[in-house]
Amino acid sequence: MKKKILAIQTWIATGTILCICISVNAQQTDSLRTEPLPEVIFTATRAPKPVSEIGRSVTVISSEQIQNSIYNNAGELLSQQEGIYVVGTGQNPGMTQSIFMRGAGSSQTVILVDGIRVTDPSGVNNALDLSELALTNIDRIEIVRGSHSTLYGSSAIGGVVNIITKKNNKPGFNGIAEIKGGTFGKSTSVFAQNLDLNYSFKNGLYANAQVNNQNIQGLDATLDTLRAKNIYNKRDQDNYKRLDLGSKIGYRTEKIDIYGSFKNTNFKTDLDKGAFTDDDNAVLDFNRDLFTYGASYKLNPKLNLSYIGGYSTMHRKVVDDSSSVDERGTSDHTFFSSFGKGSMGTHELQAAFTTSLFNAVVGLGHYRETMNAGNYYYSNSAYGAYESASDLDTLGLKATTKNIFAHVDLNGGLLSKHLKNLNLALGSRYNTHSKFGNFTTYEINPSYKLTPKTLVFASLSTGYNAPSLFHLFAPNKNFTSGLTRGNPDLKPEVSESYEIGFKQSIQNLSFGVSYFKTSVSNSIEYVNLWAPDKPVSALTYVDFRGDRPLNLSRQVNRGFEFDVKTNLSAKFYLAGNFSLVRGRLTVKPSDINAAQTGGNQVQLYNTGVFIDNKAVEIAGLVRRPNTANISLTYLPLPKLSFRLDSRYAGNRKDSFYDADLGPFGATGTKEVGEYTLFDFSGRFTITPHLIAGLRLENLLNNSYSEINGYTTRGRGLYLNLRYTL
Repeated sequence: MKKKILAIQTWIATGTILCICISVNAQQTDSLRTEPLPEVIFTATRAPKPVSEIGRSVTVISSEQIQNSIYNNAGELLSQQEGIYVVGTGQNPGMTQSIFMRGAGSSQTVILVDGIRVTDPSGVNNALDLSELALTNIDRIEIVRGSHSTLYGSSAIGGVVNIITKKNNKPGFNGIAEIKGGTFGKSTSVFAQNLDLNYSFKNGLYANAQVNNQNIQGLDATLDTLRAKNIYNKRDQDNYKRLDLGSKIGYRTEKIDIYGSFKNTNFKTDLDKGAFTDDDNAVLDFNRDLFTYGASYKLNPKLNLSYIGGYSTMHRKVVDDSSSVDERGTSDHTFFSSFGKGSMGTHELQAAFTTSLFNAVVGLGHYRETMNAGNYYYSNSAYGAYESASDLDTLGLKATTKNIFAHVDLNGGLLSKHLKNLNLALGSRYNTHSKFGNFTTYEINPSYKLTPKTLVFASLSTGYNAPSLFHLFAPNKNFTSGLTRGNPDLKPEVSESYEIGFKQSIQNLSFGVSYFKTSVSNSIEYVNLWAPDKPVSALTYVDFRGDRPLNLSRQVNRGFEFDVKTNLSAKFYLAGNFSLVRGRLTVKPSDINAAQTGGNQVQLYNTGVFIDNKAVEIAGLVRRPNTANISLTYLPLPKLSFRLDSRYAGNRKDSFYDADLGPFGATGTKEVGEYTLFDFSGRFTITPHLIAGLRLENLLNNSYSEINGYTTRGRGLYLNLRYTL
């Protein structure tokens, strides 16, 4: 019944959008459009091409849209796009933000900065925390949905997000200074400043610099469910401090483009022990240095040679000092600290040949990542002192990937003028990984223009996701079985993605529809291993044989996406999208490699199910709901605008630890309810250079949940003042 109600609600929302669109006033203007026309995208083909001619589901978010948006960070902005759900955007600032695109996992979407992949090599699954990404110095964000490893390598199963930073501006001194303040709950506060400076010379030389500072007094990040009397339950609010520093210098003319950039991100946030469980004395300190650089030279109007490179280091440190256990201030006499370090290096050479009927891109690249991790624990109890420490530094954990790729875009006009409306994109990439060897991906993407404003398309593309360094090399060993937690025999997760779609523009109305299906095989699942000679009901802790990742399952995601943009009149602009996604996971006993399990019994950690003599099917996706977004902009005066945003997320599963699943317990799932949020914002142009803004977040103060056990923000009020040179 819930599924039926959800479907009805979604289709009612869709029908409302369509009905409004059909009633468009014929005398509309483009005064409210916030994106430049025509839009051009680079990420989909590695060569500039109009969005209307790309036979894939793509989105371009311009710098003007970003500046005029109501969002605090990149995660919030991305969560408004079709096919994307970002967990953590509604929670206490500083909480991890994880991206899920088209049902793919948080590690299966590529996040690029100026074409350079950015990850967290020290993490378990290598996924990037989107809260790292500030909305500063961004020229545009390009999104390509669906498997796209042909052009971007590992992780491009759900899609690609490319954050492209600014280069030169109009000649002279340019700058943006912004200050923001606000609150989003009892005893909370936000105070942030942003400075973005640029000086551009007429000859093409330029220099940029940015400072972004945030100081946030936050909420208690976890839900407080303990109400029993005479039980000590000291809880505190979790605060967040952040500083971003950046610079970029370059030289750009019609033929030459050379640049180098540096960005440092540092933040400190209070942590809690986990869902529902507060901690009064735990802190996470994170630091990342990111260098990107590149050069391109246009030999002639048709041939362009380019190089891009990047290097990043990150360091994460967690300190959990003694916590109070009673009103007298008695502590638990424990201290714990851990750290994670990682680095990434990228080098790519590319040649692009472009004509009106034929585009070709060929390139080769090298990617290297390293990691280190360690921890320290000390306790002093009635039984005496205990101390332990570990450090993986001597293991030299690293992996490299070399690749060569080619992509061609062919117009049917090469064969006949009668086929000029037909286009065919083809591509392939050959990868060599230092651990699992060679791997090839490909793409086939035909499209046809029914009219100059109507495009139909289809695509078949493949992708892969390399195992993380932790998956491959974690050294923790079970002394009974001798198996390490890391599995050096892991293969990459591989995907095959189908998509069919339709794009249409009619005067001031544009919309797109797409259907997709993505099958991921060799999916990496964590398992517990148990002695093979006992029935499950008789297993105890002495029968435990370790835990490790295995290539074990097949996941199939399918869904439907729709987006629309239109000027309803000279003063109203409407944009909306919705996404439906369904998933199913299948595990077969024949997929188990006895050499990697030591012949032991296998229990899925994510469900607690033992894999014996029959296949296991799990329906539904964790933290990946159906979504819908609608925004209505009203321009009563040339200097004044208002905007109302609505965001819907459907029912979905969430993970929690269930002690009843198996001998040790395992991760079970609970349903998290749907929610609808409304935000209101306004902008007033005081002078041509000074703009004041207001934002009301969660206008109706709805109570909702993103992750089971963690709080979400209530009604928030933010004010900002921006001065532009």
